[in-house]
Amino acid sequence: MSGPIYRRKKSLSYRLRKNKRLVKASSVLLPLLLGIVIFVLWQTQVLHAILHTDTFTLPLPSRIAEIISDNIGKIMSNTGATLIAAISGLVLGSFIGYGIAILAAVFPVWGSGGLSIVAAFNAIPIVALAPVMTNWTKDVSKNASVRSMVAKILVVMIVCIANMSINAYRGLTELPVYSEDLMSVMAAKRRTVFRKLRLPNSVPYIFTALKVSVPSSVITALVSEYFAEYVIGVGRQIRENIVLAQYSTAWAYITVACLIGIIMYMILMAIQGIFLKHRGL
Repeated sequence: MSGPIYRRKKSLSYRLRKNKRLVKASSVLLPLLLGIVIFVLWQTQVLHAILHTDTFTLPLPSRIAEIISDNIGKIMSNTGATLIAAISGLVLGSFIGYGIAILAAVFPVWGSGGLSIVAAFNAIPIVALAPVMTNWTKDVSKNASVRSMVAKILVVMIVCIANMSINAYRGLTELPVYSEDLMSVMAAKRRTVFRKLRLPNSVPYIFTALKVSVPSSVITALVSEYFAEYVIGVGRQIRENIVLAQYSTAWAYITVACLIGIIMYMILMAIQGIFLKHRGL
């Protein structure tokens, strides 16, 4: 009796795992359900009892929403500054990183060594890199806002270069088995092999790098704003309000920072789905 029942349950579990629509839906619904549960526990102050804190240190979601609504103009201005730093650094770092990966793939003699040096830059803590860049860019412009923005973009760029270069290099060099030999048999030139085989093979690796770089760019921009010369940006507002013990306002900006990261990541996933589907990958 137990045998057929067990096989039936196993078969149902197998079908559920193989149902792509269900798997895709669960990947969205389960995190959403978890978020709803946390929101309810937070709003009903159950979370406060668990964490042994009060509504001054951890304000209710309704209070955070009220502050965002009342200060939407200022919040949007600071959000814009953070987005400029994050997106600019992400784009520049990704292009430079991919260029380094191409050079490393074309000239493999120094490729591994060059990538090791690039990776070493990524090991530098942001809290150490940001003040250095702020000091280094002090003569870039007489305008403090320009100097501050350049410093933040450079910090984000450095972080994103390593992510892209290492992943893209793998895509350019880790080719399908016998694919390069097949193109050699067909007398394909080195340039043709690179354009028809290596570059297309690197596309999934580019998106893998961006999945790391997108949240990293937001975090790096926020941390860089802590040390920026010009007082603007979501990260700087979090710092300033914590110093002033304005925890409700600080949490409002923390919520905005989370939304920035989530929205940018969702946009990336949408672009990846469209691009890879179009290419049949």
